Amino acid sequence: MKYIISERQYKLLTEDEERKVLKLPGVEVFGGWEGLQAYLNKKGNPLFSISGDLDFRVTPIKSLDNLVSVEGNLDLHGSEIESLGNLESVGGYLDLGNTDIKSLGNLKSVGGDLHLYDTQIQSLDNLVSVGGNLYLLGTSIKSLGNLKTVGGYLDLGNTDIKSLGNLESVGGDLNLSRTKIQSLDNLVSVGGFLDLGNTDIKSLENLESVGGSLYLNRTPIESLGNLESVGGNLYLSSTPIQSLGNLKYVGGDLNLIGTPKIYSRYKIKKMIDIRGKIFM
Repeated sequence: MKYIISERQYKLLTEDEERKVLKLPGVEVFGGWEGLQAYLNKKGNPLFSISGDLDFRVTPIKSLDNLVSVEGNLDLHGSEIESLGNLESVGGYLDLGNTDIKSLGNLKSVGGDLHLYDTQIQSLDNLVSVGGNLYLLGTSIKSLGNLKTVGGYLDLGNTDIKSLGNLESVGGDLNLSRTKIQSLDNLVSVGGFLDLGNTDIKSLENLESVGGSLYLNRTPIESLGNLESVGGNLYLSSTPIQSLGNLKYVGGDLNLIGTPKIYSRYKIKKMIDIRGKIFM
């Protein structure tokens, strides 16, 4: 399909020379992505950044070419996108669900939610931060790449993930149940619940706090290591736990049913501030 860009439409663009940003009220005004790119390239002024939203749902777009940043939302759901080109950041949400995208390329940050469900993504490559939720359902994800922070929740349950890599914090819930995960690597904090049930987790490594409940039932965990606080319930049933490590606070119940009798109920209460009940 061929698109026509008029002089009147071109004048709607405002240019910031210092930031090399072209601001436009909405790309639909220009009749389409290909037409806009062709027109701007003809003017010798390629598009590097967009201050608003881009909506390419169920379109034949295949690449974002020279675009480096989108300050609003970028919706590519169900499109024919194959490459994000030079894209490095999205200020709002990014939806790549139900596409054939295989790589995030140079993308480093997404300010809102990141939808990657039902894609062929296996690694997050250069991505460092996601401000909202990260959706990976229906993917063959194996590596989180350079990802350090997720502001919302992250569901990796029943995926092929084996390592959390550089991930340091998850602001919401983190589901790792029924995965091949054995270590939390660099993870320090989880704001919501952390589900590690039915995994081969052996060490919590650098984990210090969980804001919600922590599920470790039916795992080979032996020590809680550096963990200091759990805001909700702590489930350790049917584990070979030998040490509660640096644990100081549990906001809910402590479940030790089916574990070695390493501590008496009295000693546990002396060691840890437990606001709920102790089940042994």
